Amino acid sequence: MNKTLKTLQQTSPFLRACRGLPTDYTPIWLMRQAGRYMPEYRAIRAQHSMLDVIGTPELAAAVTLQPIDAFGMDAAIIFSDILPPLIGMGFNLEFAKGEGPVIHNPITSPEDVAALRTPPAEENMGATLAAIRLVTAELTPRGIPLIGFAGAPFTLASYAVEGGGSKTYSKTKALMYTAPQAWDELMRKLVTVQVDYLRQQVAAGASALQVFDSWAGLALGLQDYVRYVQPYNKRLFAELAHTGVPVINFSTGTAVYLDQVAACGGDVMGLDWRLPLDMAWQRVGLDKPAQGNLDPVALLTEWPELQERVDDVLARAAKVRAGGGAPHIFNLGHGIFPNTPVDNVRRLIDYVHEATAR
Repeated sequence: MNKTLKTLQQTSPFLRACRGLPTDYTPIWLMRQAGRYMPEYRAIRAQHSMLDVIGTPELAAAVTLQPIDAFGMDAAIIFSDILPPLIGMGFNLEFAKGEGPVIHNPITSPEDVAALRTPPAEENMGATLAAIRLVTAELTPRGIPLIGFAGAPFTLASYAVEGGGSKTYSKTKALMYTAPQAWDELMRKLVTVQVDYLRQQVAAGASALQVFDSWAGLALGLQDYVRYVQPYNKRLFAELAHTGVPVINFSTGTAVYLDQVAACGGDVMGLDWRLPLDMAWQRVGLDKPAQGNLDPVALLTEWPELQERVDDVLARAAKVRAGGGAPHIFNLGHGIFPNTPVDNVRRLIDYVHEATAR
C-alpha cells in the first residue's frame, strides 16, 4: 500500500467510520448517487446505452465523478451494475427500455448451470476495472475514497433463473427445492466470479467494497435463507476479509432475520429503511458500524418533512454512539429515485455534515 492510500485510510471520514474510528462529522454517500436524477447523467445516457456507459471506462468514470463534483459526498461508488458479470458467464443480458434488465437465455435446467463459465474479472469486467483506475487517480489525491461493489450470489442467481425481475421468485425457488445439486453448483460459480471481481476492484484502487443482496429478503423466509443462501454468503465475505479494505454487507427486506444476515460477515452493516435505525442496529450488534437508513421516498418531499426524517435517523445514531456503539455512515435505505429533486440531495448532504459536526 502506497503512502497516499495509507493517508486516505487515516483521513477519510467514511473509511474511518467503516473501521470503527471516530470522525469529525457523520460521513454520507447515497446508493445510486450517480444516476438518472442528475441532468448531467441524463445527457450522457441520451447518447449511450447503459451497457455502453459501463463498458466505456471514460464514460463510467465521468458518471462516477458527477455527484462528487456536484455535492461533495464523502465517498464515490463506481458506476456499473450488479448484472454485467453474468455476461461473461454465458448470459445474454439486455437493459431493455421500460422493462429493466432482461436475460434472454435464463437457466432452465441443471445442464444450463453446468455450462456456465467462471472467467477471470480482467477478462469479464475489464472496462469497470479500468474505470476504477481512472477514478481513483482523480479522487485519491483529493482525499475521497472509491467504493467497489458487486451483487450477492442469490440476487444474481434469481436474475439468472427468472430472466429478469420477479414478484414470486417461483422459478428460482423451484430450482433450489427440486435440484439442490444444481443450485449448489450455481451458487459456487457465482461466489467464484464475484470474489475474483471484488478482489480485482481493490487491486484497481477501490478503498471499500459493498455487496448488494437485493432480493433474498423479499424472496425467502428464515429457514430457506439459512439453508440456501447463508453458506455461500459466508464464503464470499470470508474470502473478502483478506482484501485489507472494509466490506459493507447490504440487504433489503431482511428485517426478520437481520442477525442471520450479519452472521454472514462484513465490516459494516448496510440497513434498509424498514426498521428504525437503532432497532435494526440492535439486531446486528451495536459494536459493528452501520450504514443507512433514510427511506429514499423522503427525498421526494418538501424540506420540513425531509429534515424531520433525517433528524430521526441522526438522533437514533447519536443514541447508539452515546451508549458506546460503533460509528454511523448516513445513507438511504435503498437507491435514490430518478425523480428526486437535485436541490434536496444537495441540501441533505450539507445538512448531515453541518448537523453532526463535532
